[in-house]
Amino acid sequence: MYVVTNRVIGKGKTTRIFGDKPSPEGPNELRIVEVNKVDKKWIVSAVKDELTKAEATKLAKDHNLSIDTDAKWHGSLEVACKVFTQAKDENKAILFFVHGYNNDIGDVLKAAAELEALYNLIVIPFTWPANGGGAISGTASYLSDKADARASSGAFNRFVEKIQFFHTLLSEASLTVIKQKVEDKYKGKNNPMAAASLYSELVDKACKVNINLLCHSMGNYLLKHSLMTSDNSTADLVFDNINLVAADTNNKNHANWLDKIDVRNRIHVVINENDAALKVSRVKPGKEQRARLGHYLKSLNSEHAIYIDVTEADEVDCEHSYYKGNSVKKNADLNALFYALFNGQSVEKGLTYFTANNYFKL
Repeated sequence: MYVVTNRVIGKGKTTRIFGDKPSPEGPNELRIVEVNKVDKKWIVSAVKDELTKAEATKLAKDHNLSIDTDAKWHGSLEVACKVFTQAKDENKAILFFVHGYNNDIGDVLKAAAELEALYNLIVIPFTWPANGGGAISGTASYLSDKADARASSGAFNRFVEKIQFFHTLLSEASLTVIKQKVEDKYKGKNNPMAAASLYSELVDKACKVNINLLCHSMGNYLLKHSLMTSDNSTADLVFDNINLVAADTNNKNHANWLDKIDVRNRIHVVINENDAALKVSRVKPGKEQRARLGHYLKSLNSEHAIYIDVTEADEVDCEHSYYKGNSVKKNADLNALFYALFNGQSVEKGLTYFTANNYFKL
């Protein structure tokens, strides 16, 4: 599994290298590391910072990339090639995962691994310096993580920009190969309609890699603030589905930032009115903290979002992380819902719609 972070990274091969502060190079500095589970422990390996010209040339040849191999390329190019190829070969969607408040790296990796196992995904977490201060933390800790989330918004924008760049680069490589195949097949033949039809068919088969985003809890607050930066890549057409689950951000005026986002398929906001963690977070900072988007079924007025209420679904109860754990292991319908959301599919046809309040109900 690959992990992208703006946390400070130390030396070593265990998860202890992930700090709870931003990188000393600044909160916008991004690092990629590879993590693998060996004997029930996570082993961390550094991803090469800069590729040699020979390495870049080989990647360009192997993946039909239109790149200047004399330019400086980093290990992120090699990672993108590996992940994109794996997604195509194994017919898996890619899910980028932004965690919430009070998550240390162990929590993040455990959640990501569970997501992969539950929903047949390739999961790439973006981990920001939430303090991981224990199961019960006070107002000061909560506000500290909110400040870190705001400070991480620029890094997240850079991350999304990289996703968009590499997805476009690798998709164009596939299209170049397909175009050549069609030209070779119809060379010397005056049949443009058949050529266009074959091209469309081959593109549809080759470009099936689905890219989706899951923001959980305070990860949605980070997303919101990434949309407020001047250099805003997050609003661009990058993801098939964007899924805002248990969103720890104000319900009030949420449409103002949410409707800035462009997606290929859907923006889903998943709500549990009984979410105990969001009830607590609403009262932590005092009166200025308003009803949270992830537990409030009023003022659901985004023009782009699909709101989904799971409050009364079996096994949800007062859970906050009901996209994993016993909630989805014991409720097949809830599992199927998240499988569809995280794999870039639409779910509205199988749900009941409540017109008066503008939400679907599981």
